[in-house]
Amino acid sequence: MDRVKAGFSLPTGEELLQLERSSRRLGSGIDASSLCGSWWLDQLWGRSQARSLQRPAALMRALAACLEISIESERLVLRNSVSIGALSLCFCGHGQLQGKRPLLKFSFNRLQLRWGERLLTERSLPQPAAQKMPFFALIALELQPEEGWLAARGRGGGLALWRLKPAAVHD
Repeated sequence: MDRVKAGFSLPTGEELLQLERSSRRLGSGIDASSLCGSWWLDQLWGRSQARSLQRPAALMRALAACLEISIESERLVLRNSVSIGALSLCFCGHGQLQGKRPLLKFSFNRLQLRWGERLLTERSLPQPAAQKMPFFALIALELQPEEGWLAARGRGGGLALWRLKPAAVHD
């Protein structure tokens, strides 16, 4: 494992590529309930790269890029946001898991601009065609009390590593 933050190890890019090869063959075993929580974007990699894209990842961390996943009425609810201070831009929608790897297919139907908890404006977003829906191929997940990480590759080919946002600091 690569870095240790507060006693918790994160995988290296090479370790993630090995985990990805394994998840393609055997599946990752990730289920919907284990995805619930708020995930901060921590690291990014390009296609088949073991070396992280440090500047884009640093920018996304500075913008507090966060993916929030919950379950409502047996549906996955997703909220993807970036923030500068109290100002946040949020994409809101739904997702579903498919296959043994699995794929988290999703679409965002609303775009919100918020100042803290106050909704400044909201717009509807068009539904993409089924064959063009975005997805994350879920590679690996490690959860421990109050900490964890999630790795996935997006439709565009980039690999992302998220850290679980501790419940004590949820907004």
